[in-house]
Amino acid sequence: MTSKIHPSRALICGISGQDGSYLAHHLLSLGYEVQGTSRDSATTSFSNLERLKIRDQVNVLSMAPTDFRSVLGAIDLAEPEEIYNLSGQSSVGLSFQQPVETLESMLMGTVNVLEAIRFLKRPVRFYNACSAECFGNTKGVPATEETPFRPRSPYGVAKAAAFWQVANYREAYGLSACSGILFNHESALRPQRFVTSKIVHAARSIAAGGQEKLKLGNLSISRDWGWAPEYVQAMHLMLQKDEPRDFVIATGKTHTLAEFTAAVFAHFNLDWKSHIEQDASLMRPSDIEANQADPTLAASVLGWKAKVSLPVLTAKLAADELF
Repeated sequence: MTSKIHPSRALICGISGQDGSYLAHHLLSLGYEVQGTSRDSATTSFSNLERLKIRDQVNVLSMAPTDFRSVLGAIDLAEPEEIYNLSGQSSVGLSFQQPVETLESMLMGTVNVLEAIRFLKRPVRFYNACSAECFGNTKGVPATEETPFRPRSPYGVAKAAAFWQVANYREAYGLSACSGILFNHESALRPQRFVTSKIVHAARSIAAGGQEKLKLGNLSISRDWGWAPEYVQAMHLMLQKDEPRDFVIATGKTHTLAEFTAAVFAHFNLDWKSHIEQDASLMRPSDIEANQADPTLAASVLGWKAKVSLPVLTAKLAADELF
């Protein structure tokens, strides 16, 4: 049942990233007062908010997620009715190089927000950004909300730990808290350390006359890729439910990295095989060979279903479209 009237104030932890910026844009369009946090708001560029032309509509606060006093102070000052926790180290590949930072930023950051909500005793609804990386290899069986977690990266382990903390606070203290288990979702706001953005930038450069080769790791991995502006809408819908519940958010369609690469290069009239080199150094110590999703629950309960397919997604990325 959804009886909740849209609140007037939301706090987005990690507003400078892809999802935080798109979520801010979406909430503003719904009439929200939007506030956001970064570790140092005075030195953060907020370039994504600038690209979306909403920087002047968002109030930003400094908050260090791993510092409880900082978190408590920011939430007390912002007085939000909804909190979206999107902060933390966001790269799976980088998590192998920074496992401690990854775990601390995700797990401790999440616990600190949950504890602050509990301490302040305010009726706040809390959304936590979880990840399909928690599932690991789904082995041909689409993952649902009931699928066991078997993460294969420090990033996945950290996300899984944060997920269970949210579930524990919901059950132990009655907090209105939930997690969105999001599969891969892309946009023109992705930095180039993400392989999808790396592929698009390389194809664009080669089409403009560049002679470089695009180096990639395992081309046989398969992922469920979606369009980020759609996925933030699901985040918001989750917090409109009176009963907090976790949801898998995905397209339900899986493609290999080779298929993704071919589709991007085709938009630039290029034969991708002529411009690719496989590089063993880009292989991860352990990786997910394939992940598949079953987003049926989100469709039936939230009324949310992904509309952007892979061909449309790659066309948008190639054209550098924001929406």
